[in-house]
Amino acid sequence: MLDQKDKQFLERAIELSRLGMESGQGGPFGCVIVKDGHIIGEGNNKVTSSNDPTAHAEVVAIREACKKLGTYQLEGCDIYTSCEPCPMCLGAIYWARPHRVIYANTREEAATIEFDDDFIYNEINAAMCDRKIPFIHAPHPGAKAIFTAWKNWEGKQKY
Repeated sequence: MLDQKDKQFLERAIELSRLGMESGQGGPFGCVIVKDGHIIGEGNNKVTSSNDPTAHAEVVAIREACKKLGTYQLEGCDIYTSCEPCPMCLGAIYWARPHRVIYANTREEAATIEFDDDFIYNEINAAMCDRKIPFIHAPHPGAKAIFTAWKNWEGKQKY
């Protein structure tokens, strides 16, 4: 069950979705990231206004929050988003490792307004040879050498 603060943060994400949509920045999606009861990152969809297919509300907010925190992790943070995250945002969220995600609309509801992620979910599970966009494996000794160097590099920062 959500408490009053949770509801306020979710409503801020929803407001960002409306503001972004009405200003012509992108689709109707908004997100806020909260740590210790304070908003540390906000975002709305800016795909069409920035010509950036990765400028989804969650990604925009994650970038802002990480910059503010000076880290690439969102441990101890909560993400409030106006809609269930798409596969790209879901991946970004898992890499950022927040405490939890609270969302309003579902991906099925997003599909009813022509934001259907099923194509991507299906592609993720498809064999490489069956994907709609060809993925061609081209092994290269230089690429393998970089991986070997990383494996042996004592100065690496694991994430």
